[in-house]
Amino acid sequence: MKKSIVTLLLVCLTMGSWAIEKPKQGFGFQISWAQPILRINRPGTSALNDSLKMAIKMNGFKVGVVYDATYIAGFGSTIGINYTFGVYTSKWRAMGIYSDFPRIRQHITYHQLELFVDWQYKFEIAKETYLMLYTGPTLQCGIDFDMRVDSQKDYDQDVEHSYYDGYKSDDPDESFRRLNVTWGVGAGFQYKRYFLRGGYDFGLMNPYKHSDFANEKHTRGRLDQWNIRLGVYLWYHE
Repeated sequence: MKKSIVTLLLVCLTMGSWAIEKPKQGFGFQISWAQPILRINRPGTSALNDSLKMAIKMNGFKVGVVYDATYIAGFGSTIGINYTFGVYTSKWRAMGIYSDFPRIRQHITYHQLELFVDWQYKFEIAKETYLMLYTGPTLQCGIDFDMRVDSQKDYDQDVEHSYYDGYKSDDPDESFRRLNVTWGVGAGFQYKRYFLRGGYDFGLMNPYKHSDFANEKHTRGRLDQWNIRLGVYLWYHE
């Protein structure tokens, strides 16, 4: 399954680089609001007979460079590289009167690089003014994905955890793969050299490497993402 997804992505990237008889081309940069979402679906354990389903929404930003080409009658593609950052801080919550940590909160930071290709169709609604629809894959490579658990106590009992490398305090837990593939859909607007795009990327791979340690059932999850991108083409050729 993973090999098929990567093969499809490479084919899309290769096809997206083909130019057909002097296409309209542009090269520029974009900056955007981004919301990476970690969706967790952990099966119930035999000891506790419970399960965990939740979504952690991290707010952040995305910056990158883009190459845009229109080939035939509005049909074309956009290829680019992004850096994405996200952060999440939970509210303080009680752990119980018998816990060593009566109140805790989570702080998560997320860094990644993205290589994407969007197949698109532009509808010209006025001179040099377009509406567009797009869809396509993104290959994500995680740089850093850390969680810190803060405790509300007189002395420092914070715990740091890397989703890629395991607990920094050497306690066992799940770890994540650095590579992920998503498929995005969205719409946008372009006026001359300026564009605005917004869409949602659906995660296609389970990021968890290992089974749930309590019952050996596989923990599943997804890394999705909302984004709204604002950009400008520094060079644009009709």
